[in-house]
Amino acid sequence: MVDSPGVAQRSAYALQAALLVLAAAAASLAVCWPFANVGQVGETIWWLQLLSLACLSWVVGRCTTAKQAFGWSFLYTVAWLCATFWWLFVAMHTYGGLPSALALVAVLALAGALSLYYGAAMALCWKLGQGRPAVMALLFAALWTMAEMARGTWLTGFGWGAMAYAHTSGPLSRWIPVVGAYGVGALAAWVAASLALLREAGWWQRVAMVLLLAAGWLPIQADHTSSTGPIRVALLQGNIPQDEKFDAGTGVPLALRWYADHMQQRQADLVLAPETAIPLLPQELPEGYWDALRRQVDQGQSALLTGIPLGDYQRGYTNSVIALQPGAPKAWRYDKHHLVPFGEFIPPLFKWFTRMMNIPLGDFQRGGIGQPSFAWKGQRIAPNICYEDLFGEELGARFIDPALAPTVFANVSNLGWFGDTVAIDQHLQISRMRALEFQRPFLRATNTGATVIMDYRGHVINSLTRLTSGVLEGTVEGRTGTTPFAWWVSRWGLWPLWIVAMVVLLLAWRTAPPARLLSPAP
Repeated sequence: MVDSPGVAQRSAYALQAALLVLAAAAASLAVCWPFANVGQVGETIWWLQLLSLACLSWVVGRCTTAKQAFGWSFLYTVAWLCATFWWLFVAMHTYGGLPSALALVAVLALAGALSLYYGAAMALCWKLGQGRPAVMALLFAALWTMAEMARGTWLTGFGWGAMAYAHTSGPLSRWIPVVGAYGVGALAAWVAASLALLREAGWWQRVAMVLLLAAGWLPIQADHTSSTGPIRVALLQGNIPQDEKFDAGTGVPLALRWYADHMQQRQADLVLAPETAIPLLPQELPEGYWDALRRQVDQGQSALLTGIPLGDYQRGYTNSVIALQPGAPKAWRYDKHHLVPFGEFIPPLFKWFTRMMNIPLGDFQRGGIGQPSFAWKGQRIAPNICYEDLFGEELGARFIDPALAPTVFANVSNLGWFGDTVAIDQHLQISRMRALEFQRPFLRATNTGATVIMDYRGHVINSLTRLTSGVLEGTVEGRTGTTPFAWWVSRWGLWPLWIVAMVVLLLAWRTAPPARLLSPAP
């Protein structure tokens, strides 16, 4: 029996769908390979990301309608994003108490909503670029980058797992201090599209692709910054169980006792404790606890940076970091600016959703962008909390005045919400990207991992084993100076990339055959 054309076409569609889903899963693995040896952090696989995105570009280029391009791209990105942040299910169900079915729907809904950006981008890419290989590759890069920036900035932004994070190592990493994460993502998208169109591409496109990748293997590596000297640090990882962390009878006294015992490291210049290491408001702490902590700092030589909630019912609450230093009567303070939806603030019309989850302190106030750094021992230390290091354009606001720019970044996080999942390694790749963009060392103190000391090239110097309690001691060298990326992003944000992408889009539209512009999209 010979299959009918309809059956054959459905079989071809099923095969193509399976191919795209596998390619999408590969893209997620490329950002952070989760099968590293025990005790090692997940690594990136830059070439796997290029092959994955080339697969999508190849499928889009062979669509026959804009609707098809939208549908296949939507499928790819839903699968990619679900494979990237599936661990949100753990936070909402295991620790938030949300029913498993509703938590699963919530992850799928988030992935689907974010995938609309990419579906629309690829439909437009097909509409304007079909039959023009060079234009198609440029359009693919420009529109993919616009979708990435929309996902990462609009409606509070959630750019977690963006394709650029697969390139914190590899040939394209050399371009990160110049064009930043989104710029490197654009270069990667152009290379991927050029690979998919290799047979149709002109010689200049092939040569440009080879030169772009080859430049990354040159032995010369540009330094845009210089040393400000070393500082000794001690990073605390309490490993307080997340299901007990805010429990008044178990996790709270455990956290208060453990961190009080380890906050004064006599051999360190700076002690860094994680997000909400002190899980109570200062006025709710046991009598004498705060005064004892202040005396301990005043009697030593170490400054202390620790996460703590601040505020009251009348003024509102903030997720904050405070710094205590010997001889200073008043604590230095940083308030988190970029809050987590549903965890730290409740979007309009969604109070019903947050009532179903057991997440404490779910509605914080925002701090400002570009808050002053903490000056200590010849360094300017700039804290950021939780996933704030995902937003390089916001951290870049601190570099508008080079004399006040940070010399060291310090991230304090609590990834205990996500258990022992790849979220820990993915967040480490985000910090690596920021280290490369600004050529600044990164300190990470977390409740469960990854607690690391990282140099200004994004190399992990030392780390603690995840899901253990301990103190990571070492030395980090601060840096001064401004990378090209820090210079332009501090002045104009991401607008230069938006403008370049829109110019590419405009030129493609102006040069498109009139018949294609007038034809409706089925």
